Parts: sequence; C-alpha cells; structure tokens
Amino acid sequence: MKRAEHPSLQLPPRIAAIHDLSCLGRCALTVIMPTLSVMGFQVIPVPTALLSTHTGGFTDLHFRDLTDDMEGIAAHFSRLGTSFRSIYTGFLGSARQIETVGRFLEAFGSRPDGSGRPPLVLVDPVMGDDGTLYSTYTPALADGIRALCTHAGVITPNLTEACFLTGEPYRETMELAEADALAYANRLLDALNALRESGTGQIVITGLRLPDGTVANLGQESDGSRFVVRREECGCSYPGTGDIFASVLLGKLLGGASFREACDAAAGFVALLIRRSCLLPGPVREGVALEPELWRLAPPHSIQKGL
Repeated sequence: MKRAEHPSLQLPPRIAAIHDLSCLGRCALTVIMPTLSVMGFQVIPVPTALLSTHTGGFTDLHFRDLTDDMEGIAAHFSRLGTSFRSIYTGFLGSARQIETVGRFLEAFGSRPDGSGRPPLVLVDPVMGDDGTLYSTYTPALADGIRALCTHAGVITPNLTEACFLTGEPYRETMELAEADALAYANRLLDALNALRESGTGQIVITGLRLPDGTVANLGQESDGSRFVVRREECGCSYPGTGDIFASVLLGKLLGGASFREACDAAAGFVALLIRRSCLLPGPVREGVALEPELWRLAPPHSIQKGL
C-alpha cells in the first residue's frame, strides 16, 4: 500500500556528525544529537571514538579508537547514495582519522541533498582548553586538524584551539586590556584566514574572557566583516559547552539565520545553560543540565496541527 503524503511536510535534513561518543559527561554526540534533533534535523552519527567519560575531570577512563568502524560506515553510506545537508566534524581519536575524514568529505562533501545544495562543512577543532592540548592529542593529529580546516565552510575554535592551529602563543585575555585582548583575537582571526583555501570565511573564536566580566566570541562573516558577541561570565566552566555552541550555531545557520545571528543565539543558549546549571547539585565534570532547556530550541512551526 502506498503511503499517503502530506504536502506541507518534509523529511528532516540530515547532518553527519563525526564526533566521539563519551558515555558520561554531557559532551560530543550525547549533546550534539539532542540539540540538533530538537532544532529539526536528523543527526547521523559517525563515532570517532568510544569513551566511558570525556577526558576532563575523570581518570582511568575506557577509550576505544573507532577508525575501522568509520571506514565501514562511510562505505555503506556511499553504497546507499546517502547525502547530507551538513557535515560536522569534531573530536578525532587518532591521526589515522584525518585521512578517514578527508575521504568522507571527498565522498559526500560535494553531493547535494534534497535542497540541491552541497553540504555545509563545519569543523569544530576540538583540541584543548585553557592553553593545553587534550591528553589524547599528538602533534600529528593537531597538524591534521589544521589541514581539515582548510576545506571548512565554518570553523569554531576556542581561544586555545585558535592558538594551536595558527602557532600563535596562548595568552590569557582576561589579563589584557579589552582593546589589547580584541586586537590579539583579531590577529588570530587573520592567521586562521591564512589557513583557508578561500582566504576568508565564517569563523568564530569562542571563550574570550574579558576584564569587564564578560565572555566574548569574535566572529567573521563570509565577506570578511567582523563582530563581537558578549555575555556576562557566570563564574562556572563546564565541559561540552563548545559542542552545544557549535550545534546551535549550525542549526540556526541551516535554518536561514545570518552568521552573527547564529553566533548570538548559540552564545545566549550556552549562557542560559551555565547560569541554571550553576544552581544545581552535582559535579561540574558531568556537564550542563541540557535536558530541561532543549524545548527552547524547537522551531515555532515544529508542532503540526490537524495530523
């Protein structure tokens, strides 16, 4: 029997999320999938590694590299003729995965989906924080992430990652005068542009702590124009907020928002999560309480009447 089709309904656009699965700690795929799903997208996970927890605040964790599994997943997707509205890459488990992700982008990065457009490629270079690389990162892996950024439509490094990508020395922006901190961040943006094949593109450097008690994100539009989005610092720092930021930003972009609007929405949602999570019991290492606030991201038209 042929299924009835409703003319006002469409299948959710697909996003391939190439990221790790950390079972405990609210980061990576465990926050990316619900965030983008509630925004109206079908998230197709391509797990890079399986971890019992993330690497921040936990010890003696279980870690399994899933490179061979990634190859098999990509091969099956190719046989199925799968296409994506976006490809979102994040934490990679080993230097071998750079070539694996490169082949994935080669296979699917120019294949249009139902919209007729090739997928938007977002690279979140999940490498480290507070001036230090994560324990699983090697110089070869860091070099590979830099290479991936050359082909991305959107890059979302934090301050630490922007420094490792460009070779610039890490500085605590809170210890600088605001004008000096923003000038430093703009130099990092200039250096990030030099990595790109196109010279400029949509980039945001997140987590710039300023002496006035705000946290700023310095963004750049495709035309090279720049902007600053600020929120008050909440006094707490949680793992996984960068993954949530990138997910909301991507969802808003695909929904038609400008890059500045998408960055502002992402910063606002993350700030709200941090403010509310600071009031709750439980260790910081388990991440923000995302679940009670996901409803805020649902698009107004998501509830279809009369079906």
